[in-house]
Amino acid sequence: MDGSSGADDSVALRVADTARRLIETFNRTASPGDAVTAARELSAAAEAALQAAVDRARAAGQSWRDIGEVLGTSRQAAFQRFGHPVDPRTGEPMTRTVPRDAVARATDFIGRFTEGRWDELLDDLGDVMRERHDPDRLAGGWAQLVGMFGSYQGFGPVNPVLAGDDTMVDVRLDFEAGEAMLLVRFDRDGKVAGLRLHPSYGR
Repeated sequence: MDGSSGADDSVALRVADTARRLIETFNRTASPGDAVTAARELSAAAEAALQAAVDRARAAGQSWRDIGEVLGTSRQAAFQRFGHPVDPRTGEPMTRTVPRDAVARATDFIGRFTEGRWDELLDDLGDVMRERHDPDRLAGGWAQLVGMFGSYQGFGPVNPVLAGDDTMVDVRLDFEAGEAMLLVRFDRDGKVAGLRLHPSYGR
């Protein structure tokens, strides 16, 4: 057995152990806090298992496009979440630590965007983005997608990733007859510095 197989076994055992502890908290009289702690530990273990599975898929020759399709996201988002980029200036691994509030911030923005609350969104935009966008332009882009794919149904997982000093979120939007991708880039101040909405052709 090689080293990678041993590491994968360890990750799998961690998932099994934390899942067992979570089940035990629901099968006995335990405080709500114990259940939350167990669920959090299982979530962390599952994330480690997903990272190990992606690493194994890459080692077996799977492309980032293939992995992205399995995860329901783009190849860029898959790489940004699970890749191991190396800083060309130093040769050292690059950090992928995102701000703690990144998921909440992105989820809130996506919610207001898909609800058509365009005036509110302007407050989230950085100075350059605010000069380029107004409620009519935002509404027009959204109307094009609805015209192509029908009524909006919901959005996929929100997985922020670090891109230099910025935080990127590439989210799948589900419509009744198709899908689109919403790419949002937040700067270090939490303002939207980039926004792209497009059909998910070729994903």
